[in-house]
Amino acid sequence: MKATGKGPKLLRLNNQKRVLTLLRTLRVTSRQDIAQALLLSKNTVSLIIDEMLENGLIDELGPVSVSAAGRPKIEISLRPEKLTSAGIMVGHQAIHWCVCDYFSRIVVEGNWRARMTQPSAALNELGRCCGEMAQKHPELIGIALGFSGIVDPLRGWMHLSSWPGWQDVDLLTPLRRHLAVPLCVMNNVQAAALLSVQQLQLPAEKSHFYLRVAEEIGGALVQRGEVFNGNSWTAGAAGHLTVQPEGPRCRCGRRGCLEAMIGQTAIEQQLAQRQAGLSWQQRDSAPEIVAEVMTQAGAFLGKAISQIMLLLNPASIIVDCPWNDHPAFCAAARETAEAGMLRFILEHTAIHFLPARIDAANGLALAVIEQYEQRIA
Repeated sequence: MKATGKGPKLLRLNNQKRVLTLLRTLRVTSRQDIAQALLLSKNTVSLIIDEMLENGLIDELGPVSVSAAGRPKIEISLRPEKLTSAGIMVGHQAIHWCVCDYFSRIVVEGNWRARMTQPSAALNELGRCCGEMAQKHPELIGIALGFSGIVDPLRGWMHLSSWPGWQDVDLLTPLRRHLAVPLCVMNNVQAAALLSVQQLQLPAEKSHFYLRVAEEIGGALVQRGEVFNGNSWTAGAAGHLTVQPEGPRCRCGRRGCLEAMIGQTAIEQQLAQRQAGLSWQQRDSAPEIVAEVMTQAGAFLGKAISQIMLLLNPASIIVDCPWNDHPAFCAAARETAEAGMLRFILEHTAIHFLPARIDAANGLALAVIEQYEQRIA
């Protein structure tokens, strides 16, 4: 879909995007139902659907049996394999990538090891890999690359990253030399946030806060289907909320940050301090010690959650954390959040502890789709 000029052509393009979004959401619908849902004329919808049929993007499934008189509805569905997107998550020493269909289902994925110490060499390698991916998947509508750190997605600029130690790096220019498909860059946690909202089928018109616990802890606020970046692209940095003023020093230089208390490195250190050789992987060997550590970690998370509720007032808080497997962690987080929160706010905020980790590469591929569907002003 390409816009040429203003006026009717632009209006038609934006209507196509609206129809595509609805088809992705509903999976199966009809011309009549699309026209009613989007407040478009039946003729406008029919022209758009006919073009999609001609381009092989949708299938007609046949008439819906109805008892009422009149022309029966013909059900239609998107062919998700005809529009694919790719996400590439750049990690510490490895890169995880996936290609997804238009319903965010992974078609193919993989990993490769890469040295990310020198920006120009690393970006040239990433660009070469993107070019190969585009050749293998000509139906790609775009590729998104995710990085840790402070990323300006509009400019395509890395302001600062604790690893691989990059600062003030132009990400997009060297990548665009290698391919013609649309490219975007963003923070990994923000991409995962988009996917978490979709997977939980949360209302798009409301705001939702996603909190991801790994070696680092990050967060992102999704408002009306879009990530809120903030003025300095650091909105959602929940890992640096203070939850224990006299706690250990965080990598940011402050004491008692959430990341320093319940990040992966912090928890592994706490387990080993209580019993030599004990780790999360061997947690079943010392259940009482692990329960004690998890209860304390959950309480720290609960303090952070209560701050997020007060400051942002989201409809949902989504916790993506390896410690979600332990019931004491989730229980302590809920109890502490509830103890420090107004009842009215609690009644209007849902807390979700995800049973499985979100694949940030899959979220990056979703970001491509949502960018593809954005209206043009």
